[in-house]
Amino acid sequence: MGAIKEIARGMWTTLSMMFEKPVTIQYPEVKRPVHARFKGRHELHRYENGLEKCIGCALCAAACPADAIFVESAENTDEVRYSPGERYASTYEINFLRCIFCGYCEDACPTEAIVLGDNYELSFTSRREAIYPKEMLLTPVPEGGKPTPQTVEPGFFTRSIPVMQNPTD
Repeated sequence: MGAIKEIARGMWTTLSMMFEKPVTIQYPEVKRPVHARFKGRHELHRYENGLEKCIGCALCAAACPADAIFVESAENTDEVRYSPGERYASTYEINFLRCIFCGYCEDACPTEAIVLGDNYELSFTSRREAIYPKEMLLTPVPEGGKPTPQTVEPGFFTRSIPVMQNPTD
């Protein structure tokens, strides 16, 4: 008698759920908004004039616990300028098979160049496709900006370092 009662209770639950609104969404057609603190695919940002914010310091690679970021830097010149600093990231790669989306790279960046965006649609058919180079990570050039590399007039981005005078002189 107890088994029939439990079967009837289970059937009642099933029938009552048929009249409720479904909880699922039709994913590819309907996309749910992400929360403000969501950590998705990485983006390398630019300044308003089009120069890259990344200065090639590799602090993001040092902070990455999964060792998913590889940065190689090179020197900027007045004829070929990628960033306002002395250096720029000539090679910047993120292996998304290793990345754990912790956000430590974003916290370590002194220029706020790398930001974890809201794109969560990552799929790969090979291991090589999971390694995103700098070209895939850079955001588009802002309106009114110029693409990199840019040519600037000599000395435009140099900074003068104040020399400390010896107080005993």
